[in-house]
Amino acid sequence: MEQLSGSADGSQGDRLELAGGSGVVGRCRDFVYASLAARGWLEIPEDARRGEEQRAVVEDVLLMTSELVTNACLHAGGPRELAVHDAGRDRLRVEVVDASPQKPEVRPPAQPARPGGHGLRVVERLSSRWGSEPRADGKAVWFEIERA
Repeated sequence: MEQLSGSADGSQGDRLELAGGSGVVGRCRDFVYASLAARGWLEIPEDARRGEEQRAVVEDVLLMTSELVTNACLHAGGPRELAVHDAGRDRLRVEVVDASPQKPEVRPPAQPARPGGHGLRVVERLSSRWGSEPRADGKAVWFEIERA
């Protein structure tokens, strides 16, 4: 795992530079999973209820990562970088950087049974916060989530 020298808010984190290729969604999920493990987010509390909640949070992080990376592939020529870092006490931030300056928009509700168009709505519902920030050569789309 590559280490960031620092992020926009000054926190340390993990960074994966991406250059296209197949399997990018799986590669990003694996990278985030390893970052979660290194941060102790995979340690399951002995309390059964809290353990289930923490497992659900980990699954939510991986799902939201998949959604943002997929959106970058579909709408922005693919992700250029993935970053994971602490965003406060027991809070994690995941960022997907791409080359498009266009801000992502949550689409109006589509038919639930039809594929596509649900990714940002999933991120909106599962995350504590999400958004996008312009970067010199594109943008970063990010989400934050709190540990269970």
